[in-house]
Amino acid sequence: MGTPDFAVPSLEGLVAAGHELVAVVTQPDRPSGRGRILTPPPVKVTAERLGLAVWQPHRINGMLFVEQAANLDLDAIVVVAYGRILPGPLLRASRLGAVNVHASLLPKYRGAAPVHRAIINGERQSGVTIMQMDEGMDTGGILCQEPGTIDSDTTAGQLYDQLRVLGAQLLVNVLPRLAAGAIRPVPQDDSQACYAPRLTAADERVDWQKPAVEVHNRIRGLNPRPGAYFEHAGHRIGITGSRLVQQPGRPARSGQIVAIGRQGVIVACGEGEIELTTLRPAGRKEMSAAAVMHGWRLTVGDQL
Repeated sequence: MGTPDFAVPSLEGLVAAGHELVAVVTQPDRPSGRGRILTPPPVKVTAERLGLAVWQPHRINGMLFVEQAANLDLDAIVVVAYGRILPGPLLRASRLGAVNVHASLLPKYRGAAPVHRAIINGERQSGVTIMQMDEGMDTGGILCQEPGTIDSDTTAGQLYDQLRVLGAQLLVNVLPRLAAGAIRPVPQDDSQACYAPRLTAADERVDWQKPAVEVHNRIRGLNPRPGAYFEHAGHRIGITGSRLVQQPGRPARSGQIVAIGRQGVIVACGEGEIELTTLRPAGRKEMSAAAVMHGWRLTVGDQL
């Protein structure tokens, strides 16, 4: 059970390891792009390429779907970013239960956006947890974990790509050990838990009153999607690249442009300064920050 491209390496890994996938469950096709063309999720595209049966139920919390799953005589249900909460009867519809690949070192960052939130919060470590699911929000017992580092310029996209491959490798390693009884779930320490709630539109807007390091973390934590942005003169401008300025901040108001050069545009923050290197004005392609500022005729001293 999975939907986005994060789940694709796990699906491919299960097939390559010789497991019999009796069905691949993914969310229904959704309208996408400017033309709102009905588009299949990445897991469906991959499953069809591999010749696997694909189910796209609109509801999974009814008894009809649970009975369909139970009738398959399943050893296990594997869940990777499916995108919906599984009901208790479905979690118990296989001999080994439901095994989940989660993109954090649980119990930290339970919830929908662990990759984005870890970077936004300035974490220097993340990782993958293979968990046996229960009816809580990412509260099940831990079967295996593998850490990964986050450096000061890692973006959400880069960490996402790293963890989806790592998750597939751990999953393929854990399943035969679980089936053989060689591994048992270890309860999580709930006192160490924190949550990664779904991103909202408010998360995307940059607050220049924050310290420069927090602004930088937000920009890279939302890169490439959904993206951070600021507004100026009624224009929404996305930020796709930034770096911290390693010098004392100059006297300026938060959000004020203090310098424009070939490498980017330097903006004062609540504490310190940040250099915006690449930007994406609404409806346009990514370009250098200096080019955007020239096109919008912004100068040193202007307020963003």
